[in-house]
Amino acid sequence: MTRVVTDQKLPWSIGARRAKIVAIGAAALLAGGVALSPAAFGDATPAKFPAAEIHKPSPVPDRIMLTPTATPSTSQRVTWRAEATAEWARAELLEAPRALVGGVPASGSAVTRLAALSSTPVNTSLGYASTYHTVEFTGLKPDTRYTYRVGDGTNWSEWIDFTTAASDFEPFSFIYYGDAQNNIDSAVPRVFRQAFAERPEAKMIVNAGDLIDNANSEEQWGQWYKASGFIDGQINNISVPGNHEYSGGLSQFWRPQFPYPDNGPGNPELKQTVYYVDYQGVRFIALDSNHQSNSTLMAAQTAWLEGVLRDNPNKWTVVTFHHPVYSTTGTRNNPQVRAQWGPLFERYGVDLVLQGHDHSYGRGNVATNRRSAAVHEGTVYAVSVSGGKMYALNNGQNWTGNGAEVTSTSQNTQLYQLIDVSQGTLRYEARYANGEHHDGFLIRKNDEGERTVNELRTPSNTTGQHVTVDRTSVAVKGEVKVSAYGYDPAEKVAVSLRKLGNTPGQAEIPVANLTADQLGRISYQLAIPASAKAGGTYEVFLSSANQQITSPAITLNGWRADVQARAHCVGANAYVSVTVRNGEGEPLSVEMVTPYGSRTVAGVAGGKSASQAFNSRAKSVPAGVATVDVTGMVDGDPVTMRVEAAYEAASCE
Repeated sequence: MTRVVTDQKLPWSIGARRAKIVAIGAAALLAGGVALSPAAFGDATPAKFPAAEIHKPSPVPDRIMLTPTATPSTSQRVTWRAEATAEWARAELLEAPRALVGGVPASGSAVTRLAALSSTPVNTSLGYASTYHTVEFTGLKPDTRYTYRVGDGTNWSEWIDFTTAASDFEPFSFIYYGDAQNNIDSAVPRVFRQAFAERPEAKMIVNAGDLIDNANSEEQWGQWYKASGFIDGQINNISVPGNHEYSGGLSQFWRPQFPYPDNGPGNPELKQTVYYVDYQGVRFIALDSNHQSNSTLMAAQTAWLEGVLRDNPNKWTVVTFHHPVYSTTGTRNNPQVRAQWGPLFERYGVDLVLQGHDHSYGRGNVATNRRSAAVHEGTVYAVSVSGGKMYALNNGQNWTGNGAEVTSTSQNTQLYQLIDVSQGTLRYEARYANGEHHDGFLIRKNDEGERTVNELRTPSNTTGQHVTVDRTSVAVKGEVKVSAYGYDPAEKVAVSLRKLGNTPGQAEIPVANLTADQLGRISYQLAIPASAKAGGTYEVFLSSANQQITSPAITLNGWRADVQARAHCVGANAYVSVTVRNGEGEPLSVEMVTPYGSRTVAGVAGGKSASQAFNSRAKSVPAGVATVDVTGMVDGDPVTMRVEAAYEAASCE
């Protein structure tokens, strides 16, 4: 009897069975160290899925983006894309509930429903229109979490949460990216997502231009939105256009996607590319550096910039635009940006200038603001890149050639920057795409606007020569102004004077115990103690919980006393004679000491000399040294300087 087995009784179909056998075989080959392409099994290479299919819109909202208003504590704008007509585009909002049971607000919840403020279709390069809708929620409570969704009344997005800004200062974090531009669908997403993973409660994302490569590419804008996914719907976005957002004019996508506050200079060309937002104690200022050859638009921005800097009620100021004040790569140079905006940043105490364009990393400051090896007091200029396109560094020539210094650089690296703002500090850290640290600093600022910019502490900048002094040569019992930076506020600092080369605790002369000020600074007028020996070389040593640092060498100038010693013969006996001439205007006492005796002469008048010949009572003397202690009075106290004078051997035989 022949048994017949039908396809229906097989545990899988013939096609599935073939695929599984092929998969098992491939796995076995891989385990054996042999890798085969799909073509080895007779399958054709998969076709590339068309961009028009990947990015085409549907009635279901996507590309959801929070954009800040001029009043972020009481209002919020949201943009999205969907196939919906203006009459149906709408949003719903309520204070964030503990739960959405059944996916909807509880019965009786205070749900605000409103129509879109605008709906703008953009004709795309992929053969269809993308329509962007904007809604503005108003009358919101400060520092309050809300839940919203957008759609057409039938096709809705998921419910998404955001929190309004506090009405006054509150600590918060924000993220800064340089150019994404290239490899947006492959290399950029891991940067955006790693940054979000490390600052999930960030309140703002700053993009310094060149978000995409081709201004009007629907595909690239779609990739840019997909790179960050849901993040844009819950964190506000501040972006400025780079040169790649321009192609015969500003990208047609820009204003429908980014309806920023219309509080710029008023020129139509600058609408929603030049604006400012005040957020919890920080004024964010956006500029459009793509108009450097247009004197009218540059002048308009410069005048407007000075106004919003001068009339700024916020403690912190962050400015962003695309083309750097100081370029990090090649022969790039932006003299109009540097000449027109740079002086305003310094004059009005801008804290951070965040830029892109150079596809590398650079961070620095105006050189004259340097106060110590690890601290300066000026504006910080940063250039960064988040995408996969890279340029080589130019050794900082555009910085140093224009009065600036570059502190940190990197090339061929993708980065993101995390900025944490508190009442008295702003902490900045740049990290690579894999999360490793690259660069960082801490700005301390007081209520008077004074600040210090401190490198994040490392073994190299918390030990060694980081104390500054106003002179390296000083008279006995004179004074030296000592300055040091990089401390925590109110950190206790012990000051001592020690012989050059001594280690802590060895022959130290304690001088003072100080307390660092609010900005981590020490400033002290150090009087050279009487116990310090004139003619010696010393260093100021500052010891604290966080730093063990020293000054350059300081020479203690003694009394002007010329000391001569010589060995000679008187008859058959060898003598050592010592002569001391007083070059001061006041009397000095001298004590002359040799191996053959000593003598003290008091009150040697100015311009006069004291001499003594010491009889060795031998026919010869070896080479040796005579020691002379010279003592004078300073403020009623005796101050002694020791001087040594060598003499050669002498034989009287």
